[in-house]
Amino acid sequence: MGNQQRHIDYDKIAQLDSFKQLVKKKNSFLWTLTAIFLIAYMTLPVLTSYTKILHAKAIGDITWVWIYSAGLFIMTWSLAHLYVSKAGKYDKEAKAIIEEYERGQR
Repeated sequence: MGNQQRHIDYDKIAQLDSFKQLVKKKNSFLWTLTAIFLIAYMTLPVLTSYTKILHAKAIGDITWVWIYSAGLFIMTWSLAHLYVSKAGKYDKEAKAIIEEYERGQR
């Protein structure tokens, strides 16, 4: 049955300027997202262990540490949503790069 396999030379794709730009853009986005995530998460133990900033009451008996912690959950969901959104765009760009490669092979 018409099960046709195509050969893709990934080394040639890796040499395309469009691929290099995509990798650079994607890496920049991922490193930025990772830095935001790690800084926000590592700030919590630092602030709770070495300062009293988050121990103050914010609303009734609820301290700022609880609000900060809840904010971390919101941040995590937001960053995950942002990543999924961006990943879809990167997938479309990758597909366009493969099509560019295939046009050049004809």
